Amino acid sequence: MSASRIAFAWLVWGALGFGLEAHAGAARTAHPVVFAHGMGGFDNILGFDYWGDDYGTFVGDPCNGFVELTCNRHLDDRQRAFVARVQAFESSEVRGLDLANDIESLMATMGTDAVNIIGHSQGGIDARKAARVLYERAGNTVIKVLVSVSSPHRGSPVARYILNQGPGVTSVAETLARYFGDTVSEPGNDATAGALQLVYGDYDPEDGKVTGMKAFNAAYPVDGRHAERYASVVTAQDGLNVNPALYLLGSVLFDIDGDGYCTNDCGPDGISGSGDGRNDETDDDGMVGINSQQMGYRLSYESRLLGFDRLYLDTELGPVHDLEAPTYEQAASSRSVLPQDHMDVIGVGPDTFDEMEFYATIIHSMARFDRGPRPIVRIFNVRLPSQEPPGPPRLGP
Repeated sequence: MSASRIAFAWLVWGALGFGLEAHAGAARTAHPVVFAHGMGGFDNILGFDYWGDDYGTFVGDPCNGFVELTCNRHLDDRQRAFVARVQAFESSEVRGLDLANDIESLMATMGTDAVNIIGHSQGGIDARKAARVLYERAGNTVIKVLVSVSSPHRGSPVARYILNQGPGVTSVAETLARYFGDTVSEPGNDATAGALQLVYGDYDPEDGKVTGMKAFNAAYPVDGRHAERYASVVTAQDGLNVNPALYLLGSVLFDIDGDGYCTNDCGPDGISGSGDGRNDETDDDGMVGINSQQMGYRLSYESRLLGFDRLYLDTELGPVHDLEAPTYEQAASSRSVLPQDHMDVIGVGPDTFDEMEFYATIIHSMARFDRGPRPIVRIFNVRLPSQEPPGPPRLGP
């Protein structure tokens, strides 16, 4: 074969995503990455693949086959990533225990003693329960890095609205089915328990059960024994850019006022915050306000036209160590907010968001910490008060 034909073949090979450079974007984590789905998951949501791009390819699937077209070319070809499966509609007490059991089985199968977690929506809440359970079972920290995406750590007013059966709501299960599909009626699901979990306070103090995010945060806090590093991606979008299902929710049923500051449910609207009196702002992602989403450091995502995207800590806002006491800026600031809605960020189209590179960037950032025994640059340097003396958070080894 002539030199020109060989060169042309290599160009075609690379253009199709098979060249060595296809795997050069994200570094590999030393331990597997577990994807924890939110309410209504596991394999699909609104007819789209959960944790997929617009074509249904799993964002954690590396291109490690000889000829593999449906894969994430941004990942290292040795990256290990898995999707956990828990009950689609339940409390995070139940789902978090399921997640811990899934992770324990995975670790036994893979022969590993630790994992990283990326949790979307309620999955980021479940992950805190799982982290504590795994720590207590193992007697040491099992979760290396825990990243939540669009998670209502301080509640969602949409949950309270649905439980109140406001205008447009005939029942909890029926309303959730509009947005999450028929999975709500599958065996083992409890739509009401799922909604009660996502209200900030105890929705019904007379029912003999303590529910809600306030009690959950007390039981499963940001704790350096449970996970070594905590961080979060905060999402918000407004207007016609919002996914049609969520736009309908905001326009017809309920629009969140999600950027006010308060250290309790001062609305009361089901979220730890009071709103600033304006609903028509980019202060929520259609399901969760920005004042509910930060846990640990807020991550800032920078999409690049050329080269691999970047993800870095917003050190000016600082970390949320106490989920019950964010600062005013951490609750109300639009800094480092990813302009995506609650569904687009997990692959529910139509949209132009590059889910593949976004999650590869998160994994790359995890890998900068989770490199095993080698020297590292710690970008998730969220050392908790129990681990280090008081002082400003620092980057570096």
